[in-house]
Amino acid sequence: MPNVHVDLAERSYDVLVDPALLGSAGSLVRSAVPGRTRVAVISDKTVATLHAGTLLESLKSAGLDPTLHVVPAGEASKSMSHVETLCREMTRDGHDRKSLVIALGGGVVGDLAGFVAAVFYRGIPFVQIPTTIVSQVDSSVGGKTGVNIAEGKNLLGAFHQPRLVLVDPETLSTLADREFREGFAEVVKHAAIRDAGMLDELAGLDPSSRDVPADLIARNIAIKARIVEEDEHETLGVRALLNFGHTIGHGIEAAVPYGELLHGEAISLGIRAALFLSERRAGLDAAVSAKILGLLDHFGLPVVLAPEIGTDTILEKLARDKKFSSGSIRFVVLRAAGDAFVTDKVTADDLRDAIEHLRTS
Repeated sequence: MPNVHVDLAERSYDVLVDPALLGSAGSLVRSAVPGRTRVAVISDKTVATLHAGTLLESLKSAGLDPTLHVVPAGEASKSMSHVETLCREMTRDGHDRKSLVIALGGGVVGDLAGFVAAVFYRGIPFVQIPTTIVSQVDSSVGGKTGVNIAEGKNLLGAFHQPRLVLVDPETLSTLADREFREGFAEVVKHAAIRDAGMLDELAGLDPSSRDVPADLIARNIAIKARIVEEDEHETLGVRALLNFGHTIGHGIEAAVPYGELLHGEAISLGIRAALFLSERRAGLDAAVSAKILGLLDHFGLPVVLAPEIGTDTILEKLARDKKFSSGSIRFVVLRAAGDAFVTDKVTADDLRDAIEHLRTS
């Protein structure tokens, strides 16, 4: 099976990608985190209904003792109230510092469960089992965990690397069409910043097919893994490249009620805005922008901003974003396909112009 190793010294771990991996999770988890038998599986209602039975059976067959903890599906579950609820449930079920957390679900569950693992008894190990494109190619790797508050997305969190990531592409077959397609915004992002050749491969994929090649997923994971290895805690400016499309995208996502726009849909809009600013501030060829925008359209992702989402509201959310340093704007742009960098040349007027550009068809 494709295996991506994330080399972070004593925090290193493997990402395994293989169809039907969910049914083998028990033995793999036991090998990766020896000495832990109590397991708290955190999932959402939708995913738990579909996949928790297979996982729990596998864990029990491997001699592990799991409990299942379910939150409502959707972005609203990424909250401190749900962190407290889960921690209290786990305590009542007898979990302690010798327990292990497994995140079974998409990016919301992964971020939430990872944060629970980071704070429960001051930190216990956890394993990621992502079940969406977004989480499989992006959010399950790298150790960023966190929750949202009303003032912005992911403003509370911790770096807490998983011990193992298990990616089963077969779980994608159960996704609704909208949830399936949104994940390709992150795939397009990876290609845009580090793998120009992948852009042509993505154009050849059938967006209606759930048969996503395992090696394509692994290549995306490898892009993120190499960047995380260079700059685990985002102190050198390298990991910031993964924010391409996310600065304005997160502002748009936070400007509407959580869940109204899916993460990948907001990032698709953010990518279009970032391409506009890449042409203005980095000399990106307009043909490259058109090619990337064509891919977003290919996967049915939005590139035009709804008129009811106000520019001032988006800018207000941006001002609280973690990607602003001491009030200055650090923005990821492209020189060319596969060649991204962080610039401080983007101005507040540029941001406003980019948002207004999203209102054009």
